[in-house]
Amino acid sequence: MTGTGHERTALPPNAFRAVLWGGAGTLLLLPWIAMQFTGEVNWTGFDFLVFGAMLAIACGACELAMWASRSHAYRLAAAIAVGTGFLLVWINLAVGIIGSENNIENLVYAGVLLVAALGAAFARLRAAGMARAMVATAIVHALTGVYGLAIGSVEAGVSALVFVAAWLASAWGFHRAARAGQG
Repeated sequence: MTGTGHERTALPPNAFRAVLWGGAGTLLLLPWIAMQFTGEVNWTGFDFLVFGAMLAIACGACELAMWASRSHAYRLAAAIAVGTGFLLVWINLAVGIIGSENNIENLVYAGVLLVAALGAAFARLRAAGMARAMVATAIVHALTGVYGLAIGSVEAGVSALVFVAAWLASAWGFHRAARAGQG
């Protein structure tokens, strides 16, 4: 059924779920395994709880995207958006982007995620609206880079380039799905 938006995925749905959730479980185990061999990794129960919650939210968002559209472009765009948001949170919690992870100025990145989440909600996960939401998210993220540079954080400016590129790649995928009438 080419062109209908109902193309078969590379993995059957149950296999995709097994890979998705199994991969998340493996990622959650990696720090624990590392802790058995080195003192460099020292996670607390709270660290595991937060990382587990992040993985559950990301996997749930991927599942939602798989449900929202059968379009490969849509699903890839959603995976890029979810992955980008996940990395943004992970980096901020681990080391911070503007200074250390304890720097209050890193809260500006919550605004980026808020724009992405509200944009997705207002778009009702429809591809055309999701494309616009990801462009808005890229713009807000670019503004955080400008803010970071203004306060002397070169890391914020450089990282913004990478994140903005990822948000725009997601927007492009959603745009492709919308043009094909697949989502």
